[in-house]
Amino acid sequence: MWYKTIYCPWLHVNGMALYPFILVKEKHNLNNQRFINHELIHFKQQIELLILPFYICYIINYFINLLYYKEHQKAYLQIIFEREAYKYDKDLSYLKQRKFLAFLNLQD
Repeated sequence: MWYKTIYCPWLHVNGMALYPFILVKEKHNLNNQRFINHELIHFKQQIELLILPFYICYIINYFINLLYYKEHQKAYLQIIFEREAYKYDKDLSYLKQRKFLAFLNLQD
């Protein structure tokens, strides 16, 4: 594997993709294909945006959403990167056919 999955019980979220590491809060997710696929979608997004700009855009998008929705969970789920990852995390073949910057072309 070209990425490393790391168990982090102190993490405040279920998981986090910090290229090339997937941080996982709960041990059962270390081998959860859907969970890992979700984080691999984030890796693809991170690579497309040259890593650091991804994190900047992610945080800015979250805070804009928080101002709009006034609720953490809604703001989080509407982050453009999360929308793509949640929409396709069940499809384990998604990354093979995913188009460049696919998160920009999501249709609800």
